[in-house]
Amino acid sequence: MQPGLRICRRERKVDAAILRLFAGLPVAVVSDNMNRMFAGGATLRPMHRAGRLLGPAFTVRTRPGDNLFVHKALDLAERGDVIVVDAGGDLTNAIIGEIMTSYAAMRGIAGFVINGAIRDSDTIGTGSLPVYAAGVTHRGPYKDGPGEINVPVSVGGMTVEPGDLVIGDADGLLVVPFDQAETIGRAAVAKHAQEEKTLAAIARGEGGDRAWVDAALRRLGLSPDGT
Repeated sequence: MQPGLRICRRERKVDAAILRLFAGLPVAVVSDNMNRMFAGGATLRPMHRAGRLLGPAFTVRTRPGDNLFVHKALDLAERGDVIVVDAGGDLTNAIIGEIMTSYAAMRGIAGFVINGAIRDSDTIGTGSLPVYAAGVTHRGPYKDGPGEINVPVSVGGMTVEPGDLVIGDADGLLVVPFDQAETIGRAAVAKHAQEEKTLAAIARGEGGDRAWVDAALRRLGLSPDGT
C-alpha cells in the first residue's frame, strides 16, 4: 500500500469491559491519573449540545480540507466507534456537517473528533451526537484524497492509535493508550471515589485535612503564617 493512500485493518480495540470502567469518569480525573501530561488540545472543543464521548478510536488521516477518506471511514467503522480525523488542524474547509453526522448517528457511531473544521454548527450544536472540532466554517470539503485509515494520527499534539480509548466531556478530550487503559481506568475510579468523599464532606461543612497546603509552603521556604 502506498503511504498517503492506505486503508488498514484495525487489529485491536478497547473492549466493553474497559468502556464500562471509564463510564461516568470525568476527563479531568482520568487526566490526573496520566500525570496531566496528555490532552487533545485546548482548541478541540465540544460542538454538540451536551453529552459525553466514549469509545474506541477509528482513525483517519486526510489532506486538509478533504473528506473522501472520512466518508469511507463512516462505512467501515463499527457501532460504538469514535471516528478521529487528523485534518492537520486547518480551518479553511469543513470536514463534516449535518449529513455526515446524521449518517453516523444512524450507523451507531459514538462520535467524532475532527482536528479541523465542521459546518452546519447550528444543527450539530443542538444535537446529542458528540462532535469535537477545532473550528467552524461554511466552506465545504473536497473529495479527492489522499488519505489513510486506521493509522496512527495526531490531534492537538496527542498521538492516537487505532483502538485506543477516546473520552471527552465539557472539559475536552483525552486518549488513553490501549495497553494502559485498564490500569489507568482503575486508578481513575479510585481517585474519583475519593474526590466524591471530599465533595460530600465539603457539603456537610467540613473542610477536611488542609495540612498539605502549609507543608507545600514550607518546602518552598515560606512560613505558613507569613512571618
